[in-house]
Amino acid sequence: MTNLTINLNAKLQPMHRHDLEDVLQETFEKLDFKAEAVGGGTSQQANGEIASCDIELNISDSSDDSINQIIGIMEAMLAPVGSKIIIYPEDENLEAKTIPFGKHEGLGLYLSNELDDDVYKNGDVNYIYQEIERLLGDFKTGQIASYWEGEETSLYLYGESFDEMHSRIKPLLNEYPLCEKCRVVRIA
Repeated sequence: MTNLTINLNAKLQPMHRHDLEDVLQETFEKLDFKAEAVGGGTSQQANGEIASCDIELNISDSSDDSINQIIGIMEAMLAPVGSKIIIYPEDENLEAKTIPFGKHEGLGLYLSNELDDDVYKNGDVNYIYQEIERLLGDFKTGQIASYWEGEETSLYLYGESFDEMHSRIKPLLNEYPLCEKCRVVRIA
């Protein structure tokens, strides 16, 4: 068995990364692909915000075809630009091989924590979440893959185009009081 790590340039909370691991394992089983998700991890920035996440696999065949199949599976699910696969050789004296991949772009929506109290009292982040999902319309255009509640409340969107996601949610950002002073950041 060969060990490899899928390092996703995705800001996924551990529970969302775990959900992705489960879907990945189910996909392997349906395809009769000899691989097993054996763990994962989450990297955080100094302020506690998620930086990236890992899914660790054991695979029986580390040929280029098998690696390309894993990349294809991930790109059908979630594979932000800047992701990579790290293949660890059985001989520990050899260097690991890193293969960059990823096609999804990421948009981080950071809601301000400096608004008037009545805006928070009358606003609802769940409304923002639901409205973004409605405005994006489909998985290809984009989806909210995770969120973070720290210094700011952040929603992490991944899809085919940062510009298209931003364009579709811009009316909400301009009109809903809880989105006042929000930041939109390219995260992948």
